[in-house]
Amino acid sequence: MLYWLTEYSDGGDFFNLFRYITFRSGGAFFTALVFGFIFGRPLIDFLRRKQGRGQPIREDGPASHLETKKGTPTMGGLLILSALMVATLLWARLDNGYVWLVLFVTLAFGLIGFTDDLAKVKKYNTKGVPGRLRMVLGIMIAAVASYWAAAMHPTELSNMLAFPVFKATLWDLGWGFIVFGVVVIVGAANSVNMTDGLDGLAIMPVMIASATLGVIAYAVGRVDFSEYLDVHYVPGTGEILVFCSALIGGGLGFLWYNAPPAAVFMGDTGSLALGGALGAIAVATKHEIVLAIVGGLFVVETLSVIIQVLYFKRTGRRVFLMAPIHHHFEKKGWGESQIVIRFWIISLVLALIGLATLKLR
Repeated sequence: MLYWLTEYSDGGDFFNLFRYITFRSGGAFFTALVFGFIFGRPLIDFLRRKQGRGQPIREDGPASHLETKKGTPTMGGLLILSALMVATLLWARLDNGYVWLVLFVTLAFGLIGFTDDLAKVKKYNTKGVPGRLRMVLGIMIAAVASYWAAAMHPTELSNMLAFPVFKATLWDLGWGFIVFGVVVIVGAANSVNMTDGLDGLAIMPVMIASATLGVIAYAVGRVDFSEYLDVHYVPGTGEILVFCSALIGGGLGFLWYNAPPAAVFMGDTGSLALGGALGAIAVATKHEIVLAIVGGLFVVETLSVIIQVLYFKRTGRRVFLMAPIHHHFEKKGWGESQIVIRFWIISLVLALIGLATLKLR
């Protein structure tokens, strides 16, 4: 919205700053951060009054959770999404289709998560919206987003699968690209959702992945950077950096209240929305495979659940003491903060590896 102030610029005044994505990204970050600080406590107090007993805790989970997390309100993702939306609409170019694509996926998955959280709180049990319905709705949203992205991509990249490191390798998936995009977006949404099990565990890796994908979006959206790095040029994606910056600002504002011991949980409202956002950004920038590297922690969390379920059905025994894998380490005696910080470190290392793919050719 503020980009329109450039209409009053003669090229050498303050309004000219709004032409620069980097300046507007900084503005989006601070706007979302301040929004989180200002509205965080009032929202938490509101959620506590409305939810009463807070988020229902899994009885089959770590026994300590029944005491330490009892009564904590959920739906804290509303704080992140509100800050993200306000900052993005204020600072991004609203004539950019990629911005609206990512916002659409984020808010649509957030609505699914909100409905799920609401059902859990009302019934006060861990069963919310049926998983099959959640999956169908997620697939529909992701299919629309994938088709939308393919329509906006340059002709030579539309429906193509790009590979990191091997720039010359492009696979024409045809309509299969829609299916692939669905797998990426829905998979990312559910992976972040599975990771969100400890105070602060999910939000920091999400912010790290968002920062990485924001840099990638900015690079592939500029002709000079894409030529220097020898990556595929996707015009318009640079504006996604504004969205990513807003996500990081909103995420930090939320983490202020989610740091152990958490005053609020993000719930499915936040985890599904943020995971879907990461998947949508990866599809928009043609870096779907890089997302699997950058978000490797989410991949491992998901694989731990899949392995546990399949192995138990086959043998009646468990590979992990409990899945997702962060609960396995809890059962082994690791402290919650110890697990969270070590997982943050892993996320940062994976993000650096993902960024390295921009130059490795």
